[in-house]
Amino acid sequence: MSNSPPQPDPTPAMQDPKTDPVLAVYRKSIDNIDAALIHMLAERFRITQAVGEYKAKTQLPPADPSREARQIERLRKLAAEADLDPEFSEKFIRFVIDEVIRHHRIAQGD
Repeated sequence: MSNSPPQPDPTPAMQDPKTDPVLAVYRKSIDNIDAALIHMLAERFRITQAVGEYKAKTQLPPADPSREARQIERLRKLAAEADLDPEFSEKFIRFVIDEVIRHHRIAQGD
């Protein structure tokens, strides 16, 4: 039994997007995924904040370009395996990494 939302009739009559039941199911799934993404990003940033504090205490640099390159390559491969555009995944993770580095620099007083 599949957990995917019901598939729309290939020749539906024009529906109002506000009351279309199929669209509502899709949107509910998207809303749930968005909420999960936010919670996962919050947890990731809690951990990277601890990393930034540790780096500041131990005088490690805020950025680690070789690790970042390995992470980007690993996530590009995961994206391809998941049928997600690797370019999109790289842009997304690069944005996250850049934000983490900005926080690490702040923690170091830069």
